Amino acid sequence: MQDINRNIGQTLKRIRAEKGWSLDQTSKQTGVSKAMLGQIERGESSPTVATLWKIAGGFHISLSTLIEPAQEQEAGYQEADIRIRSAEQLRRRPAQDSMLVASLFPYEDSVGFEMYELTLLPGYERIAEPHESGVTEHVVVLSGCLELLVNGQWRELKQGDAIRFAADKPHGYRNLNEQPAVFHDVIHYQHQKSEC
Repeated sequence: MQDINRNIGQTLKRIRAEKGWSLDQTSKQTGVSKAMLGQIERGESSPTVATLWKIAGGFHISLSTLIEPAQEQEAGYQEADIRIRSAEQLRRRPAQDSMLVASLFPYEDSVGFEMYELTLLPGYERIAEPHESGVTEHVVVLSGCLELLVNGQWRELKQGDAIRFAADKPHGYRNLNEQPAVFHDVIHYQHQKSEC
């Protein structure tokens, strides 16, 4: 966990420096307190996934930009490139809440999406703030059951179920069951995003 916190902190500090933003300006853009941002940069705090999404949204970057090690981000996609990535090896708990994240394919401008394997541990619930305009999510349940809040209604999804929804509106995820719920989540950005 310390390595993950350190990586997130270094990435946050680097992106903030590249933009020339002070902690005050970053706080205004992200809605995350200056004190919390400082703690994250120093690796002293393990933020929630909701906090990481706020930071990513304020910077107009993908979540994978914050949580993926720099060497993975820099690899880039080539048309002839074939990559095999193992969810088992990539799966980590990037925040203090009960969600495991495997960034299967971090965001790249050339393809316009990022793909995750997400695991909601029993009792997990999160209401997500809207993404930027035009963003859609595609969820496919691999095992277990979960509920998604879409258009103000919780919808139960079981193994094999798939749903696509506009993620530029409030939405949420929860697992009220006793077993973990595992699913793929493809987040597609209508307009190309800047990684910095």
